[in-house]
Amino acid sequence: MPQLTVSDLNVRYGRVIGTHGVSFSVEAGEIFALVGSNGAGKSSAIKAILGMANYASGSITFEGENMRGLKTSEIVRRGIAISPEGRRVFGQLSVAENLRMGAFTRPRDEADARIEQIYAYFPRLKERWKQHAASLSGGEQQMLAIGRALMSKPKLFLLDEPSLGLAPIVVERIGDVLDEIRRAEQLTVILAEQNAHWAMHLASRAVIFELGRSVNTGPTDQLMQDPAVQSAYLGV
Repeated sequence: MPQLTVSDLNVRYGRVIGTHGVSFSVEAGEIFALVGSNGAGKSSAIKAILGMANYASGSITFEGENMRGLKTSEIVRRGIAISPEGRRVFGQLSVAENLRMGAFTRPRDEADARIEQIYAYFPRLKERWKQHAASLSGGEQQMLAIGRALMSKPKLFLLDEPSLGLAPIVVERIGDVLDEIRRAEQLTVILAEQNAHWAMHLASRAVIFELGRSVNTGPTDQLMQDPAVQSAYLGV
């Protein structure tokens, strides 16, 4: 059974269509990519999974449980976390304080131990643990946003446009660390990404979004051989 199943998802913002009939499933422990241009519906799907966007019809099932009607806080308690588009770190708080915000419900000793794990994944954050988040580079802020989300030790980790505005070398480093964390913690990762080349090399499977619809899905090595995908997303 897939860990997450999205079936015929229809998200609306008034008269504006967020997603229309979107369907895909994600297996435990894999990296799965939602690929498409800006406004294609990727973020709407991510928000619906986390209970941040209402859907008019369709279903979202996580570990066999229908998630309809659950509040975001209830969904988070079931083991889903997000690193949002734009990073949204707390600029006037230090790196360490930002990380603690991701584990505010946990005992201090557990939070301390988890912070050390995050520092092991992102040594740059340990070097800058006293600095205000606003003083960090874009790549460092993205690392911090990821680390903060991972403080809760989620089962499923959602990332919305993690490569946006970052240098290619930083994007590659973040991808390497995400795969390391996935392997070490048996974590499931869903990437919503415009950077199709990076996302499909990192993920094992993907779904292509166009105009709010899921138009193609499958193993990324097969999708990257599809002439339509190559032309539209890979610059081939």
